Order: sequence, then structure tokens, then C-alpha cells
Amino acid sequence: MIDQQNFIDPESREWLDLGFLPGVKLMPLAEPIAGGSIHRVRLSAGTIIPVHTHPADEYVLVLSGTVETGGRRCEAGTFWKTPAGIRQGPHVAITDAELYTVRLGPMGSFGE
Repeated sequence: MIDQQNFIDPESREWLDLGFLPGVKLMPLAEPIAGGSIHRVRLSAGTIIPVHTHPADEYVLVLSGTVETGGRRCEAGTFWKTPAGIRQGPHVAITDAELYTVRLGPMGSFGE
């Protein structure tokens, strides 16, 4: 339980390279529920996150850049929700992009 306000400055955290997803960097911000995640994601132009599912709902906001997913081009300000168990992707970074993602449970597997 959080009993006070907490702040995370951009310079105070390191970006983590996800070895199994080249071109993807992740900055964890919080764990809202066990196994869940609130994080920032950076995608290098040309990065492809393959088709996958999560066993929990996921919410994504494009902070900058352009990403193609779900059959559409998503620019900065685009928001999407993917319900648990629904196939999503591939996510393709058309430009360098940054996303803000909230996942209400574990990550799940990729490349399904």
C-alpha cells in the first residue's frame, strides 16, 4: 500500500533493454497489482513487436512518434485498450516512438 506521494524523474531510472525484443527499451514505473506493470516503452524506428497476447487487460498511450498496430497508424496522443487474451500486434515502429503502458496482470508470451 502506498502511504505517500512518490515521484520518478526521467533521469532517476535506467532504460532496460529487452533482449528478447530487439529495439525495445523499458522503464518500469510501478506495479499497480501483483504481476502488473506501468511503464514507458521506447521503440527504435523499424522495431517490430510480434503478435502476442497478455492474460490481463492492457492500456497504451502513444507519447511520441508513430506506431502501426491493429491495422491502423497511431500517432502521438492515440490511446488503445486490448482486453485480456486478445491477440494484438504486430506493433511496428514507423519512427522512433515512446509509449506509456498499463498492464493489469502478467506479461504473457510473444510470437504466438
